[in-house]
Amino acid sequence: MKENRSTFQVFILIIVLFSGSINLLSQEIKPADTATVSSDTLLNVLDEVVITATRVKKRIIDIPYSVYRIDFQNFEFDRKVGSNDVLSPVPGLFLQSRYGNHDVRFSIRGFGSRSNSGVRGIRILLDDIPESEPDGQTRLEAIDFNSIGRIEVVKGNASSLYTNAPGGVANFINDIDFNKSSVVQFNQFGSFGLIRNGIKAAVKTEKYRFLTTYSYQNYDGYRPHNTEYWHILNMVLEATPSSNTSLKILGYFVNGEIKLPGSLTKEEFEADPYMASQRSVDRDEKRITTKGRIGIRYNAKFGRSLKNEIEITSYGTIKYFDRTAKDYRVINRYGLGVTARYLNKTKIWDHNNEFSVGIDLTTQPARTEYYENIGGAKGDQILQLVSENIGNTGFYLSENFEIIKKKFFMLLTGRYDYVTYKQTEETLPSRSDNRKFNAFTPKLALNYKITPMISLYGSFGLSFDSPANNELESPDPAYLFNQDLQPQESMNFELGIKGNLYHSDDEFFRKIFFEATLFDVIVDNEIIPYEVLGDVYYRNAAKTNRFGIELGGQLEFYRNLNFAVAYTFSDFRYDSYTALSINQDSTGNFIQTDKDFSGNIVPSVPKNNLYLSLSYSYPVIRKINLFAKTSYQGISGLWVDDENTDKTDAYHLLNVVLGVDMKFGNFNIMASGGVNNILDEIYVGFTNTNSADKRFYEAGAPRDCFFSLNLGYIF
Repeated sequence: MKENRSTFQVFILIIVLFSGSINLLSQEIKPADTATVSSDTLLNVLDEVVITATRVKKRIIDIPYSVYRIDFQNFEFDRKVGSNDVLSPVPGLFLQSRYGNHDVRFSIRGFGSRSNSGVRGIRILLDDIPESEPDGQTRLEAIDFNSIGRIEVVKGNASSLYTNAPGGVANFINDIDFNKSSVVQFNQFGSFGLIRNGIKAAVKTEKYRFLTTYSYQNYDGYRPHNTEYWHILNMVLEATPSSNTSLKILGYFVNGEIKLPGSLTKEEFEADPYMASQRSVDRDEKRITTKGRIGIRYNAKFGRSLKNEIEITSYGTIKYFDRTAKDYRVINRYGLGVTARYLNKTKIWDHNNEFSVGIDLTTQPARTEYYENIGGAKGDQILQLVSENIGNTGFYLSENFEIIKKKFFMLLTGRYDYVTYKQTEETLPSRSDNRKFNAFTPKLALNYKITPMISLYGSFGLSFDSPANNELESPDPAYLFNQDLQPQESMNFELGIKGNLYHSDDEFFRKIFFEATLFDVIVDNEIIPYEVLGDVYYRNAAKTNRFGIELGGQLEFYRNLNFAVAYTFSDFRYDSYTALSINQDSTGNFIQTDKDFSGNIVPSVPKNNLYLSLSYSYPVIRKINLFAKTSYQGISGLWVDDENTDKTDAYHLLNVVLGVDMKFGNFNIMASGGVNNILDEIYVGFTNTNSADKRFYEAGAPRDCFFSLNLGYIF
């Protein structure tokens, strides 16, 4: 606690220094009401940085908690294979890449760090439609960064707006906001057999916009038994019958396969970090995926001065999975969902007021067939057939009131969720079971504008995270679901300052963006794995305190010379945690072991996470631009399990990218190349947290090179 208090005092000092220096800087750069920079100019600059993942479209400066946005221009020259290639500059977000873009672990303030398969605890959206399943788990196969126009990240508790989102929200939005029709053929080649080819077509008329992107990716991987291929098709059709209404049709289709090299023991990792687990090879562990989604969205503004807005989205998904591990599973799922929201903007006692209410309805029936796994091939006889259904009904409201005109705002949000799980074994023995969870999660946030471009903010809220379907598996054979497992709950506090300063006439320090956030999260009933005869189950066993600081900044030193920094400090510890393990001795007797992990550090979260980048764009002539960027990421060591039996070494990654963008009339050529992990550092890129057989370690990518060539034409 003394360390936390001293860190808190340092953070308060940072805010004081920020406030003082920014006040001086804002006088120097002249605020919005000066003659040098008009208020319209400043508002236009700030209007470019808008977030929709907060359920209501708002400028970042007006949102009273920590959010971040990355546009395609920020990563157009980069490798763009996995989320870690694109999202590393986001402060507070820690990414661990396991198999390219698949099984990338998203961790925000500790939420998501425990998931060893897919994303957990963070809501993932594609075009504002949930990619996350009703139980909160997500896979990212449908994300194609050649099609994405911008990415929005809401950091910290978003449970008052979305179900199962205690860590926040990541919203990937396809590039539908283009101004002219165009076609781009893109190519990327790289180390370890990387090939990415595709085409992107954009068509714009007076009333319509249509975007479609097809990508093919093939990758041999840097470990044995790690090949993959993917076909990804994305499309968006937007019709605007009038200036106040729009209709969108959004769809994707994905087909591919990835082979899994598995995790290693420490002895295996030290002998050869890039070897594959022999067990994974013998089982031919792989994932074969075919899935698609279609959605329809209607949006309309109406009423006097268009102060009312309604939006309705309906969507359907189909998913077919083959999964091989100890057994061979064939999973068939389909999902249906509806989201609707209403927004009203009005004045109360001459103060601006925004009120919004919405509903989310989702259901996901599934059927899983279990077969014997014969070296990666499906056995002839079905061993078990299980049908299940996961459903979620959620209502939310949002009230944003202007307390002091243009200065002080209060945001109150709240959400009620009702989550249901049903499961039935259709083969002998025939059994069925169900679990139901519900909760109301409120959040109060305040935003004070020091200047129109600088704000202080703070929030307090509760979160509710129901167990994932796989976490509900029962150790008692009399039940299909664990009857004792309860949702994970938390209290979330944050305090911060952010600003966006812009002065178009200055040669130096033309743009400055900064954000500093302190957070403290107290997690109760944390869902923790434990072992029974080597099999892993879950229970509520821990109370955790997560204290941290997030710092981010972007600075244009000189025209087109930009520096970016993102730093996260995380002090996450178990306040109380007793672990249970049940095993058999040599005589067949059961032995129950209790271990006290109180005071231990939460695994798979680095205490220090630092990202730095320096980039420069140089216009050689009017139609030719050169680009260069170098970046550095430093990650402190990670504990691999709750017992804190081992800690990985810290690692440092240095990357460089060079590019050129050329325009010849309507033709455009973009070429780029780069080297990641220039120093060829060997490091643990993914920790298989709390592995029952001590297979904690998976190597990060060694030095790899890439080259991109995009050929485009603007009509």
